[in-house]
Amino acid sequence: MSTALAGGRWIRADLRARKGQAALTVFAVAGIVAALITAVTLLEDGTNPWRNLSAQTDGAHVWFYTKDSPQAAVGEIDGVTDTAGPYRSAPVTVAQDGKKEPASLRAMSAARPAVAHPVVTEGRWLNSSQLDGVVVERSFATSLRLKVGAPFTIIALSGERHTLYVRGIAHSAEQGFYPEWTPGLAWVLPTMLERIEPMLGRSEWVTGLRLADPDSAQLVSQRVVVMLEDQLQRVYTWREVRAAMELDNRLLGTLLALFGVVGMVAAGLALANAAGGRVLGQLRDLATLKSLGFTRGQVALLLLVEHGALGLLGVGIGTLAGWGVTVAFLGVSAPPMPMLAIVAGTALVVLAAVGVPAWRGGRTPPIPDIPAAPPRGHLSRMARLALLVRLPPALILGTRDAFTRRVPAFLTVFGLAVPMMMITIGLGVWSTLDGFLSHPEQVGQHASLYVKPGLDPVEARRIAVEDPHVRAIYPGTDVNALAPGEARSVRVRALGTTGEPYPFPVVEGRMYARPGEAVAGQGLLDLLGLKIGDRVRLTVGGSPLIVRIVGRTVEPDLDGEVLSVGLDSLAAKDSVPPEHYALALRPGADPDEVRARLLAESAESLEVQRVVNPADRLAVIRVVIVALIVVLALIGLANLLTASALGLRDHALDLAVLKAMGLTPRQVMATLVTGTGLLVVLGVAAGTAAGVSMVTGLIDLQGHTSGVGAGIGRAPSALTLTLAVLAAVGAALAVALIPARRAARAQVPVTAR
Repeated sequence: MSTALAGGRWIRADLRARKGQAALTVFAVAGIVAALITAVTLLEDGTNPWRNLSAQTDGAHVWFYTKDSPQAAVGEIDGVTDTAGPYRSAPVTVAQDGKKEPASLRAMSAARPAVAHPVVTEGRWLNSSQLDGVVVERSFATSLRLKVGAPFTIIALSGERHTLYVRGIAHSAEQGFYPEWTPGLAWVLPTMLERIEPMLGRSEWVTGLRLADPDSAQLVSQRVVVMLEDQLQRVYTWREVRAAMELDNRLLGTLLALFGVVGMVAAGLALANAAGGRVLGQLRDLATLKSLGFTRGQVALLLLVEHGALGLLGVGIGTLAGWGVTVAFLGVSAPPMPMLAIVAGTALVVLAAVGVPAWRGGRTPPIPDIPAAPPRGHLSRMARLALLVRLPPALILGTRDAFTRRVPAFLTVFGLAVPMMMITIGLGVWSTLDGFLSHPEQVGQHASLYVKPGLDPVEARRIAVEDPHVRAIYPGTDVNALAPGEARSVRVRALGTTGEPYPFPVVEGRMYARPGEAVAGQGLLDLLGLKIGDRVRLTVGGSPLIVRIVGRTVEPDLDGEVLSVGLDSLAAKDSVPPEHYALALRPGADPDEVRARLLAESAESLEVQRVVNPADRLAVIRVVIVALIVVLALIGLANLLTASALGLRDHALDLAVLKAMGLTPRQVMATLVTGTGLLVVLGVAAGTAAGVSMVTGLIDLQGHTSGVGAGIGRAPSALTLTLAVLAAVGAALAVALIPARRAARAQVPVTAR
């Protein structure tokens, strides 16, 4: 008991003597754990939205759209346990707060079905006594800022306006979140849909199939294609819905996971370096403890408890912080098993990092006056080079001192290089997002506005052509096509013509130049197993579309599963008249001003939408990068303080000798700072070089796996890198200067070694 009490007092005294370094260690570990928990929540939540919603709604696993109500007995297909629908659905335009958004109005009865029933989160479901009621899908309602009781004005294809009232807001698992998945979804009673759109030819029928085995969705969808043949418009499975729901969270979660894992390595190095430095500084204390009766195991346990407690405290704080962030900002808590794995794994890293120095400390001989001087008798290559180039004496001595202890010096350099490498990668992600904003044409955003004509496409084109700020107009149509062998729909984007093509960002191959040629996103190439030069046969509304892939584009929409062709490659029934016009504006033109002018010229008969830049959806990544840079800087600072403390301890007795040799306090201070600064420069330079060499490849790898495609990565500019390096080195030297200045001004007596 007395041994435990004595050990506890010794630990408390040592921690009080280095409060700043202890706090940095705790916060660095906490930041890494919080980042990992947030990452795993985002990655898991990227899958869970569909999984949770499907469980709540008893969702269907296959959805298909037909021209008429399907007559085939699709419910008798092997593996189908129940069906949803068929429901009649009509395309409309929602006019809300001066904006017009495409929507699909679906007829459902007041009695919700057993399969694929929307879950009302606000308000209530449809009621036969309120024919003007509408229930809106939650992400669509959020985009339109709708509340229960708000008016819901829709424009039918005939141009007739109808005003409904929001009776409820509901979750659905049958399609992705708006606006990534369009059109928006809303439910009305069948009687109201017949009043809004009496013509059956302007609507379609939607049917859902619930399966006993969700993994058989591909096989079942193939059976549906065979049974329905020309009736089928498009078909998709739960896998496409899940992928659409997880896109942004998946990217952010991957970034956090990368930073977190590498940060954990850096934090382990910082802990090992700090523990090793403290053991070297405590050799006399440890020897005294051994002479007082502490065994080798007890001394090792004391060191393990002291240094491990800091890391474990950081793990605890980081766990609470990560859980709080996910609940406050994501609305969900971290999944228990991955969170436990993170906590256990980080704790093991902490204990392993401090275990080796603790074991070495336990082997300290019980000699109270053991000398603790650094190794002598050699000069590093760097110090020899400093002598050859005749640097000032203070710098030569500092260069010699930097590598007195080679293992701690290596750990310091490596421990600074890892955070700097990740900071450089973070700056590369930032630079890539800046590239999306400043050069949107690099991600297919050459047009700034999309105009959907009302009843007269010719008049819509005339109004757009006459606007002085419109540089080019590209007629376009988006259609869904059935993919061969996949029994699912893919998006075909016909924009411009082969004579005047829309300038898609082609990064491999070339742009299409004649009818029958196309360019594709990476996601589509992976889905269909195609490569540039292959031919593919798709089915659009019962008509075959045979094209040759001549190039790969950067495609941020729909996980890259998009085929882009000229409008003249589609059949006339699918391309005349164009569904919309893409407007490229002149340099310096304000899209909002042009939009307002077009609406005024058309008496608001046009639907004019701004193009959403992918970087706008990923703006939160900038906040995450800043937060992670702060955490990584804390890790680097902890390594720096360890190196400074060890250097001062090793050369404390040299200070009087240096002064006796004639060095001024300023020169003594320069000697001490040079020793630490040289390690900083090496670590920062090595980390920056490694980050620059990796950043483009990592971003392109993420682009490839997400379907967007390689070719989007941008390294930080030379100016950004220079400023980052100068800031890192300057901050490090400023931190090292404080203890060096105090030591240089202190009166140190000369004593025999």
